[in-house]
Amino acid sequence: MRSKAMRQKSQSQKARVTRSDMPEIDIEPFFEDKDCKIRLYQGDSLGLLAKLQDESVDMIFADPPYFLSNDGITCHAGKMVSVNKGKWDKSPGVDTVHEFNLSWLSGCRRVLKKNGTIWVSGTTHVIFSIGMAMQQLGYRILNDITWYKTNAPPNLSCRYFTHSTEHVIWAAKGKKSKHKFNYKLMKQTNAGKQMRDVWTITAPKPPEKKHGKHPTQKPLALIERIILASTDEGDLVLDPFSGSGTTAVAALLRDRRSIGIELEGEYLALAKARLDEVITQPKLL
Repeated sequence: MRSKAMRQKSQSQKARVTRSDMPEIDIEPFFEDKDCKIRLYQGDSLGLLAKLQDESVDMIFADPPYFLSNDGITCHAGKMVSVNKGKWDKSPGVDTVHEFNLSWLSGCRRVLKKNGTIWVSGTTHVIFSIGMAMQQLGYRILNDITWYKTNAPPNLSCRYFTHSTEHVIWAAKGKKSKHKFNYKLMKQTNAGKQMRDVWTITAPKPPEKKHGKHPTQKPLALIERIILASTDEGDLVLDPFSGSGTTAVAALLRDRRSIGIELEGEYLALAKARLDEVITQPKLL
């Protein structure tokens, strides 16, 4: 948690951001803060990615559909529930899923600056396709982070090991990219030791869901670590599947700019409520 003095120093060092500092998409934002640092757009990711200018983004965090909605069951709050997340998460088939991943990752690579990086989260249902697509498109994979959830639900079928991890692939735009890594900060936040590629972080805390729930919401602590590791203050972060707006919230708290793209209006409304709270009550959660 940052001290009041650190926050005041950060504010004094920042120049005001104007609309001209942000890449333009030729539709009206669903949400934009008064300082023009955070924008949310409603629409299809592939279509809106195509409207962003080349090499305009410093970092991307993407949490694409996992395509795991197969009418199975899982455990939530001690109860048996469906794994289905929505129509957007139903698999159209392995080949179609891989073509989709190639399409949006290609769009992301185009808008990423030459030294920019991308982080993509996923389960085993999709992460192997993501990794293959990245290599096919010319990305350079830097790390495969294992996110370990200490509070994962039990396996009800008792036919598998309990699923308690997700993967986050971190990649540079290309082989010649000089990617940004705030190594000293990561070491400092890890009790003075090199941070490893296994991160123990709980699922989103109750305050992060008080405005509503998204079925694949990521914890704020996870996104904050990613942003702090690979960007500096003022950098622009893109989230092409912004969901409940966790990336935008983390960017706002950490003095970064952010563009989020989301198709579903209910999740954009949820993201707006979370951002409004941070703006009116500025503090680290």
